[in-house]
Amino acid sequence: MRLTARAVADLAGGTLRGDSSVEVTGIATPGTATSSSVVFVDDPKRFDEALASAAGIIIAGRFAEPDSGRQASGAAPKPDSDAPAMAGRPSNLPGAVLVVCDNPRLAFARVGRRLTAPPPPTPGIDQAAAVDPSVTLGVGVSVGPRAVVDAGAFIGDRVAVGPGTHIGRGVRIGADCVLRSNVTVYPGTEIGARVVVHAGTVLGSDGFGYVRDEATGAYEAFPQVGRLVIEDDVELGALCTVDRGALGETRIAAGAKLDNQVHVAHNVRIGRNVVIAAQTGIAGSSVIEDDVVVAGQVGIADHVRIESGAILGAQCGVPTGKVIRGPGVLFWGTPARPIRQYLKELAALARLVKKQAAGSKQ
Repeated sequence: MRLTARAVADLAGGTLRGDSSVEVTGIATPGTATSSSVVFVDDPKRFDEALASAAGIIIAGRFAEPDSGRQASGAAPKPDSDAPAMAGRPSNLPGAVLVVCDNPRLAFARVGRRLTAPPPPTPGIDQAAAVDPSVTLGVGVSVGPRAVVDAGAFIGDRVAVGPGTHIGRGVRIGADCVLRSNVTVYPGTEIGARVVVHAGTVLGSDGFGYVRDEATGAYEAFPQVGRLVIEDDVELGALCTVDRGALGETRIAAGAKLDNQVHVAHNVRIGRNVVIAAQTGIAGSSVIEDDVVVAGQVGIADHVRIESGAILGAQCGVPTGKVIRGPGVLFWGTPARPIRQYLKELAALARLVKKQAAGSKQ
């Protein structure tokens, strides 16, 4: 994949300064860049390092504007000009094109995704795959070796099904989805468009629900007959498990991103653009509203509600039935509470221990 400087500026939504025809083929750090690389800098203190690199294109923040006071010395080229080099750049290095935008990290992510995207798999069904004749296949679908697609499934246009993946009866998968190797999708699961599911993830499995017989002490499985719905643009990491609803549904809303080894129990609802880091567990019937951030190894008990915009710090715990509210507020500890309260409690505990230690010496 190649991108011109003009294409990079368009993806970044930024101002182009330099030769619009310069092409790059990859991404790099300033220390490893070549003339065919694009780098980014979002810290004014690192701007000189980026300028001194061999990068062909530099994506920078607004601090790189000529009137910002942070521009390298000398006369800078006018916006969208074809001047080949940045003023103040070492003469022994090729001139870089500068793309100035509001969020260089986001722009770099978009450009990098375009440059590093693997080529789409060749459409078609591998001879070692097993696809039931009743399956509806869209245009450009690819099914890898040893994959199995059961009766009544619907596979949308340009979906890529990886090796060893099993798609159950009646599953519906929207256009442009990617299911990596050894993914298991239980019957009745519905997946939207542009969803990415990484290797080993299980979708729509039975929830962990049992009723105890007090007379015998034995546990009887509660019916798990609901479904799982995953909306558009969701990404699920490797080895995640998302259970279907018991009687209703489990739902992951559009734009949510789950890291590796996240467990989502039955009847859970995850809102739009929620981010959940690795090894987090969410128990049944909990609700995580839009734009919540959940760090790694967080434990969320059943019937919890995490309201929009809250942030759960690493390894914190949320007990049954608790409501967490506060957009932009960081919660920490077990039970989870606002970080300021948590730090005050730690400080008070430290003072108490110190006082007790001093008293024992007397």
